Amino acid sequence: MKKIVDYRKLLGVQKDTELKELKTIYRNLMKDCHPDKFQDNDEEKLAAEQRSKDIIEAYHFLVSIAPETLSLSIEEYTQTTATCGIADFSWAGLVLTVHFLDGSSYEYFEVPKAVYVKLVNADSPGRFARRHIFSVFPYRNIAKLATA
Repeated sequence: MKKIVDYRKLLGVQKDTELKELKTIYRNLMKDCHPDKFQDNDEEKLAAEQRSKDIIEAYHFLVSIAPETLSLSIEEYTQTTATCGIADFSWAGLVLTVHFLDGSSYEYFEVPKAVYVKLVNADSPGRFARRHIFSVFPYRNIAKLATA
């Protein structure tokens, strides 16, 4: 997904960057572009504020899809995807959002339109998703994000 690639590029990290290293890079970037460093120049301060917001958004997103983060809730995720039915789903710009009957919701990234069309037309969307989506595409829990 372009969003993932753009966020990694913004922070200057690779796909296999560990959380500890990601946090160090994030902190160093925030030190360099913190708006308080530009008190004398309003234009530079506004640019630093925007850059800081972009860096914060990228960091939180990359943390939410990091393998270390996902491994903390793998049992819950496996339980949800294996036993809970799908309440609703939508697709926009390679992002598939799936809402489950237990109230949890996940975003799946880089899902091609063809896979979404097959999901829509499947006799059993849950079975199709278990076989072709849940263990294939990068994901993050968005219900947890919305309530946090």
